[in-house]
Amino acid sequence: MEIAGSVALVTGSNRGIGRRFAEELLARGATKVYATARRPESVQIDGVEVLPLDITDQSSVDAVALAAPDVTLLVNNAGITAEGSLVSGSLEEAHRVMDTNHWGTLSMIRAFAPVIEGNGGGAIVNVLSALSWFAAPGHGGYAAAKAAAWNMTNAVRLELAGRGISVQGLHLGAADTEMMADYDGPKADPADIARASLDGVARGAAEVVADEWSAMVKASLAAEPERLYAQLG
Repeated sequence: MEIAGSVALVTGSNRGIGRRFAEELLARGATKVYATARRPESVQIDGVEVLPLDITDQSSVDAVALAAPDVTLLVNNAGITAEGSLVSGSLEEAHRVMDTNHWGTLSMIRAFAPVIEGNGGGAIVNVLSALSWFAAPGHGGYAAAKAAAWNMTNAVRLELAGRGISVQGLHLGAADTEMMADYDGPKADPADIARASLDGVARGAAEVVADEWSAMVKASLAAEPERLYAQLG
């Protein structure tokens, strides 16, 4: 789809990748960009229309769909991470991570699919992760949620194809964001991630693998799991 002239809504746009998406959409000529966050006062981007949104609260999701009836491009960026063991850690925390990254994203799709279709079609971007395809110690809950979101993305892509809505899965490793502040390793520029994703929207790509780390993990999936995890150390 054409980014210029589109009306976009970005979740979790107060910082990190979400903020870069909003800025890049404006730079590419989007007619309107709705920038959403649980704390709308934390959104500091010139030229956007700010809306409050908690994707884990159905009433909040319903309200934002009513407030943004002209959307043609939905960027599902909002998400959380948490550390802990799936076996012995907090089950409540594991539910919270799944409720946000998987069920919250699906709630947004269910709310906005008829909006986008009613506006003549468009696109949805789901921000996923290289952790959709592997697990790291202490991050099993996040990996499980992103794996669920990955296959949910595949499923809704098939369901929405006949309704004029393309669905992109965006995979990345570490990005230089507040969420990854404690990560000691190479980090991608969030602006580069947003640009790669929107380039993919423009060409109708079902999947964008935004960095070498994610590409390496994906390429390893055809081999035995032992080889991948030995490579990861």
